[in-house]
Amino acid sequence: MASSSFSNNSISISVSDDDPDEFGRKRVRTRRKRKKHGHRRIRNELNQLLIRLFVKYWMLLVFLPAAVLIIFEVTSVGRKPVLVVNSEINEVKRPNLMGNPELTKPKEATQGKKLDSKLNRLDPITHVVGGVREPCLKLLPAEELQHLDISEDEESTISSPVKRLVYISDHQTPHGHGGGDSTLSLQRTNVTRFNLFTGNQTFDEREKSFKVSGTVVLHCGFFSENGGFAISDRDKSYMQTCKLVASTCAFGGGDDLYQPIGMSEASLKKVCYVAFWDEITLAAQESQGNKIGEDGLIGKWRIVIVRNLPFVDQRLNGKIPKMLPHRLFPHAKYSIWVDSKSQFRRDPLGVVEALLWRRNSVLAISEHGARSSVYDEAKAVVLKHKATPVEVEVQMTQYRKDGLPEDKRFNGKKALNEASVIVRKHTPLTNMFMCLWFNEVVRFTSRDQLSFPYVLWRLEVLKNINMFPVCTRRDLVNSMGHIRKAKPLTN
Repeated sequence: MASSSFSNNSISISVSDDDPDEFGRKRVRTRRKRKKHGHRRIRNELNQLLIRLFVKYWMLLVFLPAAVLIIFEVTSVGRKPVLVVNSEINEVKRPNLMGNPELTKPKEATQGKKLDSKLNRLDPITHVVGGVREPCLKLLPAEELQHLDISEDEESTISSPVKRLVYISDHQTPHGHGGGDSTLSLQRTNVTRFNLFTGNQTFDEREKSFKVSGTVVLHCGFFSENGGFAISDRDKSYMQTCKLVASTCAFGGGDDLYQPIGMSEASLKKVCYVAFWDEITLAAQESQGNKIGEDGLIGKWRIVIVRNLPFVDQRLNGKIPKMLPHRLFPHAKYSIWVDSKSQFRRDPLGVVEALLWRRNSVLAISEHGARSSVYDEAKAVVLKHKATPVEVEVQMTQYRKDGLPEDKRFNGKKALNEASVIVRKHTPLTNMFMCLWFNEVVRFTSRDQLSFPYVLWRLEVLKNINMFPVCTRRDLVNSMGHIRKAKPLTN
């Protein structure tokens, strides 16, 4: 009864969670029920919060994976191989992609697109000097260019060890040289590169021609009136008026004619722009609608037609206006040569001031961009099939015999050149240098960069040469590359 009464009492007084049961324990069942209700309430609140967040940000959740994928792709671009463009040789190269030859082939581009990307560009070429970016060619301001004049200063001639040049020809016999030679009567023959234009320079005459004296006797082209490279009297008269000349040439229907740009009004009045063509190039250009005007001009260029070219090799024919402008323009004080593959894009007076007057130089020519040793260049010429191994070996053997050193620099300067642009003052000494250079090209190979260091080494007295860097050459011209190869002449 008592027990029953205790049981009834315990049931009737179960109102507090803190009241102990008959074993002194709290009523766990009642506590568990309350705890379970609390969890359920928290879960409900959390679910409601998640639902509200989803309703509010569901668009972000949907597009987040796509955004992450885009970010990954963008950041990975820098790790992918890219195209490398070499503007010096107009090639587009791909890096080696896993050694797959199919993926390393150069990307082909049309010649038209290459021309469009470079033609008529005037933007300066710059380089970093001492952490500061500067233009490669610093010309005077436009207002100062207007006042530049062609110097009549004769100081360099007075101080020069060479005062006078005598050119060997078939109608004068200085020191027993000259005289007609029937063995030279054949023109454009493959038997020998010497002909009636060059005269037959012997090795003994070659050796004597390097000796410096007040009067130097040497071969320098135009050996005979019947030797070729015939120019009309009208053009000759015009060429005799030139004091500063910018010239180029295209023989055998080769490159197109690019108009010079970037010149001042003063240069337009004082500079002769002369382009030498042969009859093949004339016909090719006329077929494209490029007609010579009544004044002999196409644009700024005075077109001079040359007939009876003396060499089978068109590269040799091109060396005549390139190396012998002092013979073609007898009264010129200065000349600027520009290869036909390039567009001249700077003021000629400004170029003479910057590269010659400011540097106290009489000859300015670009350094070679890839090599500095003539013997290394000889190997490259053979590998690129620019000349035959036999003729290159003959030339290098002779230069080694003469003692041309393996040194990569002469007088602290890089001797190997890239002669697409030549700026010079016409003095007896520089004229002598160009004659010697031309004779080496005729005797050996048409690759004039092989003979330039040799002549520079032999003619020790010519010191004030400005071997300007490649970036300066790139600023002087827009390099377009050769469009078509000129075909050799036939007999």
